[in-house]
Amino acid sequence: METFLIKAAQLIVALGMLVIIHEFGHYIIARAFGIKVEKFYLFFNPWFSLVKWKPKKKTVKYDKHGNEKASWRDTEYGIGWVPLGGYVKIAGMIDESMDKEQMALPAQPWEFRSKPAYQRLLVMLGGVIFNFILAIIIYAGIAWHWGNKYIPLDTAYEGMDFVPAAQAIGFRNGDIPLSADGEKIDASKSDFMYRMASAKEVTVLRNHTDTVSIAIPSDFVLKLNDSEGFMALRIPVFIARLQPGEAAQKAGLAENDRIIAVGNTPTPSYRELTEALLDHAGKECDITVERDGRREVFRATPSEGGKLGFQLKSPEEVYPTISVKYGIFESIPQGWTIGTTTLANYVSSMKYVFTSEGAQSLGGFGAIGNLFPEKWNWYSFWQIAAFLSVALAFMNIIPIPALDGGHVMFLLYEVISRRKPSEKVMEYAQYAGMAFLLLLLVYANGNDLFRAFIK
Repeated sequence: METFLIKAAQLIVALGMLVIIHEFGHYIIARAFGIKVEKFYLFFNPWFSLVKWKPKKKTVKYDKHGNEKASWRDTEYGIGWVPLGGYVKIAGMIDESMDKEQMALPAQPWEFRSKPAYQRLLVMLGGVIFNFILAIIIYAGIAWHWGNKYIPLDTAYEGMDFVPAAQAIGFRNGDIPLSADGEKIDASKSDFMYRMASAKEVTVLRNHTDTVSIAIPSDFVLKLNDSEGFMALRIPVFIARLQPGEAAQKAGLAENDRIIAVGNTPTPSYRELTEALLDHAGKECDITVERDGRREVFRATPSEGGKLGFQLKSPEEVYPTISVKYGIFESIPQGWTIGTTTLANYVSSMKYVFTSEGAQSLGGFGAIGNLFPEKWNWYSFWQIAAFLSVALAFMNIIPIPALDGGHVMFLLYEVISRRKPSEKVMEYAQYAGMAFLLLLLVYANGNDLFRAFIK
């Protein structure tokens, strides 16, 4: 239950921030063009609102033509009770509010429909632009605060552990990735695993001697959706600290020892060690270690839970680690590079959605929530928030009526043809788009429930 609440809290905070920034993009550009914004809400508020505030109008200002100027005081600000996004209600615009009464009245100078097409286009692009800018700012902030710490793959001498889906196509635990489609794999790049998963061929070093090429199926990325990622560093078993009075200390093991075998079972990494210790739980066995360049054997009895009682050295303590620090000005281009790369990879991955397996892999709030770690970690939180901001920007620009991209599509038609689509067409398109999005929402969250309780 605690894990669920922590993930849910991270999801709500992240999505709340992204929605506010998205809607603020529409709001601020509309205000810049003198368009009245009637409502600005986080979450939807059918029937009632959790929080509602409407500023009092102190003075009314007029333009040179005697028309009332739009003001921030025209806007009702609030928080709804349905956490499915947010909205700004822009005067004189056909949107999800479907305010037909307002649209039946004569157009006013401060309304959306009275403004030139290029201004209306910028208003509709505002949310997408602000979400992408936010992602770049977050990535730049991560680069400035945490820098980039990574272990070059060719120096991780015990290789990688691969998920079952990767092993099914030819990867083996201990393989060291070398190149993807002929290009060297660079662990300093945030998307190196995606590049491997979406490549046609990956070359690995196996058993420290053999170079092996592995063909990657075109749908391999989809097969990873139900797995825990793709691969992870194998961690050699070096003792960092001993727990007083436990089996390892009693047997004579020491800090910096490397355990290379339990009984007759080699333990090149922690994965094999845990399995071997469980096999010998509660039974005395040989523990072979490397110490100061020589091998020594000790007798120890793992606990019933398969523990010897020591703390493992982290990968950064075992393998050569490269740390790159960025100054505040250096972090900005780094944020831009990561943001644009993330967007390009996300757009590229959309081709998988239009397959049967891709449709089955779609997820809703449960899938998004599972992206977050079980314990609150600010580095992970900001990484995921930045990714979701990129995803939100792209998804909103898809030309589906009821999304920003649908409005942009009609506005581009107007710019090119120099005539507005009829309001009836806009209304019917809005209804169709809202129905489609509702069905998609039900389907995606239904997939989450199916995977959680049935599959």
